[in-house]
Amino acid sequence: GGAQSGAAMGEPLKYRTDFDKHVVTCNFERRGWERWDPRYDDHWHVFWASVSTIKQIFAPENGIRLGDHQIVNHFPNHYELTRKDLMVKNITRWRKACEKEAALEANGAGRSNGNFDNTGMSATELLPKLDFVPATFSLPSDYSLFVEEFRRRPDRTWIMKPVGKAQGKGIFLINKLTQIKKWSNGYAAKDGSSAQWKSAEERRAENEKTESYIVSRYVQDPLLIGGKKFDLRVYVVVTSYRPLRAFTSRLGFARFCSVSYSEAKADMDNPFVHLTNVAIQKRNDDYNESHGNKWPIHLLRLYIAGTRSESVADELFRGINEAIIYSLKSVQNVIINDRRCFELYGYDLLIDESLKPWLIEVNASPSLTCTTEADRRLKDRVIRDTLAVAVPPGKLEAAAAGVPLTTAMSRLSRGGRSNSVDVSGDAYEKDWARNGGVPESVLGTMDVLIDETNLGVGVRDIVGRRSGTAQRGRSVTRGVSR
Repeated sequence: GGAQSGAAMGEPLKYRTDFDKHVVTCNFERRGWERWDPRYDDHWHVFWASVSTIKQIFAPENGIRLGDHQIVNHFPNHYELTRKDLMVKNITRWRKACEKEAALEANGAGRSNGNFDNTGMSATELLPKLDFVPATFSLPSDYSLFVEEFRRRPDRTWIMKPVGKAQGKGIFLINKLTQIKKWSNGYAAKDGSSAQWKSAEERRAENEKTESYIVSRYVQDPLLIGGKKFDLRVYVVVTSYRPLRAFTSRLGFARFCSVSYSEAKADMDNPFVHLTNVAIQKRNDDYNESHGNKWPIHLLRLYIAGTRSESVADELFRGINEAIIYSLKSVQNVIINDRRCFELYGYDLLIDESLKPWLIEVNASPSLTCTTEADRRLKDRVIRDTLAVAVPPGKLEAAAAGVPLTTAMSRLSRGGRSNSVDVSGDAYEKDWARNGGVPESVLGTMDVLIDETNLGVGVRDIVGRRSGTAQRGRSVTRGVSR
């Protein structure tokens, strides 16, 4: 095709996007790539696509087949981790498998030889670490289970979230069952014990009309700074699920509410007290336009180290790493592992007063809208680093031209379009290994989170503090947890 022969002649790669954000397109053009034009170009090479476009690309009925010279920014069924209800379902399933194996280990009949699911730990060791998602139920399908849990602890507050929405849309807090009668799945009783059920047919018809929600235990004792609630946004790049290879950015941040936290019932409906989403907070008069209610994650670490201790800060960030790694492990065998895909996830985590991190959700399309100049610089660098590990120079050029990676790199260097040799593939993995498993261009801003390949590189946490060394050819999870 045109792009393949063009690449063989040393022509630039062609990029395509239906997600026209400046921080994306300027990074493409900085790499010397040119926008794909369907009038003249047979092929594109890099497609930064919306999740709806990805669905079309991988729909069997559309008959689209990606070539080795093409790459897209989502795995085919990314929603197994990024849809709120499916994330909980997959983590719960993995935890139950771990419980089952731990029970076998207790009876001397364990089958994993002390390395459950390639985590480097026995199921018995791993199990206590898998409590990082607040109790969650899908509505309306799990309504009766939720009622049981609600009645066990009627003093608790719960948070309702629509399954398919983002940016804080449709979220509200509840402390009474009557507030969610709409999701009652045909359960006729209110808060009484005499439950009456409608027919299965009636319930099915009602379910189809009811928007799917999840209801989660609300973390009522969040860590507060300056009296205000905050959560964390952590950027994670996955380039392969089997073996699992993921990188984490040091450029995450804390997002603060603009109003002091309160558990008062009168404040239950105040989103500026409870919801950290920027899309919500910027509607408040107290929203700070200059820093966007955000704080770089390295400053949060300094704050924890200063107000608690260095070792407490280390433990917190180890826990954050573990929550992210185990969430990825929970979908490792569910995600369709296509080598022509990568993913940039936006992880949202909440820290409670005891400094326990809770995973709230994982975003497939973390916002690339820039609210401040610092925000623009941060997101520009996150995209640059993502492309450095997911689409290293020479990788697609070699596939497009049908030449070895070393030949493609040589041509790129002669053409003046490559200012580094931070390439992937067998030919250049040793260069990455010398830098702790990452290209030289991302040193200081991106680190290996987990690498199940045979490199055995060290592991760093999300602000770059080395926290262990992987065993050769095994998951690095043990290294993170030491």
